[in-house]
Amino acid sequence: MQETAKRKRGRPPKRDASQQETRDRLLRRGIEVLTEKGFTATGLESLLKEANVPKGSFYHYFPNKDAYGLAVVQSYADYFESKLNKILLNKNRPPLDRIQDYVEDAKNGMVRYDFKRGCLIGNMGQELGHLKEIFRAPLEAVFQNWQGKMSLCLQDAQKSGTLSPALNADELAAFFWIGWEGAILRAKLTQSAEPLDLFADHFLNYLNTLNKNEEETA
Repeated sequence: MQETAKRKRGRPPKRDASQQETRDRLLRRGIEVLTEKGFTATGLESLLKEANVPKGSFYHYFPNKDAYGLAVVQSYADYFESKLNKILLNKNRPPLDRIQDYVEDAKNGMVRYDFKRGCLIGNMGQELGHLKEIFRAPLEAVFQNWQGKMSLCLQDAQKSGTLSPALNADELAAFFWIGWEGAILRAKLTQSAEPLDLFADHFLNYLNTLNKNEEETA
């Protein structure tokens, strides 16, 4: 009987590592460009030039621009989920302070890039009229994930006694992201962090008002 060939141990071939590095570079560059210019306005050739990847090599990783766009969305979603886990689910910080921590982190990021970059998911959501239907569900799934993280943060606030348990954490989380995406857009437009501060302040004040109302009617 012929023996089955054993898998060789050790590091994977350099060719595989190089291919993964090229794919990762394409995704990183895609995130950078799409958060600034959007998907429909970004030509594939100019993006490949900036990423220093030949067009022929691109099609080795992605069959077309739409498949590439979906991969960029997933890569950004993974990155942002990690960020939200670190900030909004940080058990070492009071729950409502975590929201302000997130706002400050976002402000610092926009200032770092001179307010040229916004939210990739928000940008592509605004482009839906020009995108194929295959983008709708993935983009909505990302927003739902973000709302879930904010809802968990608000539920922690309810458990700690800083937010009334009578309030609907899921609805408040949805309200936050709907307003926050608009604030991001306005910050890019005005090249100022003021819209971010304005929305965050009113959101937190709104939570305080709801709390007081619940206490008075209890």
